[in-house]
Amino acid sequence: MPHKEIDLTSVKTYRALTRASKVTTSLEGKRQQCGLSFAEFLDSLPAVLKADDLKAVAKAVVKARQLGKPVIAMFGGHLIKTGCAPVLAGLADDGFITHLASNGSAAIHDTELARFGHTSEDVAAQLEDGSFGMAEDTAELVNDAARRAAAGPEGFGEAVGALLVEEKAPHLQRALIARAHELNIPYTLHVALGTDIVHQHPTASGAAIGEASLRDFRIFASTVSRLGDGGVAINFGSAVIMPEVFLKALAVARNLGFPVKGFTTANFDMIQHYRPGVNVVQRPVLSGGSGYAITGHHEIMIPLLAAAICEFAVAGS
Repeated sequence: MPHKEIDLTSVKTYRALTRASKVTTSLEGKRQQCGLSFAEFLDSLPAVLKADDLKAVAKAVVKARQLGKPVIAMFGGHLIKTGCAPVLAGLADDGFITHLASNGSAAIHDTELARFGHTSEDVAAQLEDGSFGMAEDTAELVNDAARRAAAGPEGFGEAVGALLVEEKAPHLQRALIARAHELNIPYTLHVALGTDIVHQHPTASGAAIGEASLRDFRIFASTVSRLGDGGVAINFGSAVIMPEVFLKALAVARNLGFPVKGFTTANFDMIQHYRPGVNVVQRPVLSGGSGYAITGHHEIMIPLLAAAICEFAVAGS
């Protein structure tokens, strides 16, 4: 016996021609052609979803520079290892980034590339014999910088950059931490004790590392306090440290009465993690502002963002 079917003859219908729709031909991308300029390429992107978000972030950075507002770039070590340090250094040179902030691994990889032209050891192989992280020349400079910062007026990141400049490291110009020192913009270094290879050396001083990193937190919070009404904070690939530091700095700024609202945040990463999503993209802008999450590989997305920033800056000039 056949099973009963519903009768569709009485369903109510309408004409798609008159229906409100979310996607229109005006939003579609344009056909790609050989020889396009980058400005033409940007204009050819579909005006939807992440293509629109990427352009919105780039425009927010340009607007922040016009308003004299901070643009903070936060990042982890993978940004350095994917070759993007010179890209951010160029944005800092051109005034599009006004504050750099990283965890300890980013500063260590940046320092090794500046001094030796190479970084990122074979962890699996060197862990077997206990040699992983035991590069004494790397540890000596970073740990010396911690003691120097703790004993004087400099921040931790500032002291690392200064030491690289003073020793005339051979690959200095591509180093974010050194360029920040030369440009006199903050590079704040936010360290969790025990997470970095330099902490496993006898030259490490917990007191100095803690004091230097805490000073950098206060410097970072000062910049965060000025984000309101047009600033930008972008997190590039730090899954835990920088999103947590950013949220605490924002709490301090608002606690002290700074009106940190109406700004833009973004998280660029290969995978969207919990903390960047809630601590950077969502919670900080609940009372005003915009947050964006854009997924993709650093070695593609960061140069793409940088190029978009430059194009929008030229178009607006």
